[in-house]
Amino acid sequence: MASSTQLLKSSTGGATANTQNLSAFARLANAVARFTGKPATFAVCCAVILVWALSGPIFHYSDTWQLIINTGTTIVTFLMVFLIQNTPNREGMALQAKLDELIRVTKAARNDLVAAEQLPEERVAEIKEEVARQSGQSAN
Repeated sequence: MASSTQLLKSSTGGATANTQNLSAFARLANAVARFTGKPATFAVCCAVILVWALSGPIFHYSDTWQLIINTGTTIVTFLMVFLIQNTPNREGMALQAKLDELIRVTKAARNDLVAAEQLPEERVAEIKEEVARQSGQSAN
């Protein structure tokens, strides 16, 4: 069971993680993911592109004018890939840990499914088909 320093009670009654326990990189990745996922951030990015496009005639569509947007977008894209990928990786691991705990404490559950995400893809497909057969559904 998690201690009160690890989990905080949210206003909806569920538990939310205490981000102070995360590394500086994980906190940065979370903040960037939250910030970049907002409509206002998208609007600002569109405005930057519009200003850049409208400034083309002023700079005579020079190579430097083109290089500014190309370099800027390349750097931002490169960094965002690594920052944003951190969040789903951590959330996926947390979800697997929660599912493993549910399997572990449920008497009728198949304990061989704990850590199934670490099995080869072919074995996971076999398990999926087997579970679908047992439930009377077809596996897709």
